[in-house]
Amino acid sequence: MQDFIAVLDFGSQYAHLIAKRIRHLGAYTKIFSPSAKENFLHDAKGIVLSGGPASVYSTDIPNLIQIF
Repeated sequence: MQDFIAVLDFGSQYAHLIAKRIRHLGAYTKIFSPSAKENFLHDAKGIVLSGGPASVYSTDIPNLIQIF
C-alpha cells in the first residue's frame, strides 16, 4: 500500500485545497469524512484536520476521541 497523508474534512471549504497543496509537495493524499473507520486511517503517515463551521466552544462539535 502506498504511503499517504489523510485529510479529515470536518466541513471546511479548504479540505480539497489543502490536499492539493500537499500533493504538490510530492505526497499522496486521501480525503476522509470524520466518520471514517479507524482502519482506513491506521496506515496514514500523517493526519490533517480541516475545520468546519462549528465553533470550538459549541457543545455539539465532533468528538476526536470517537474518531481516534
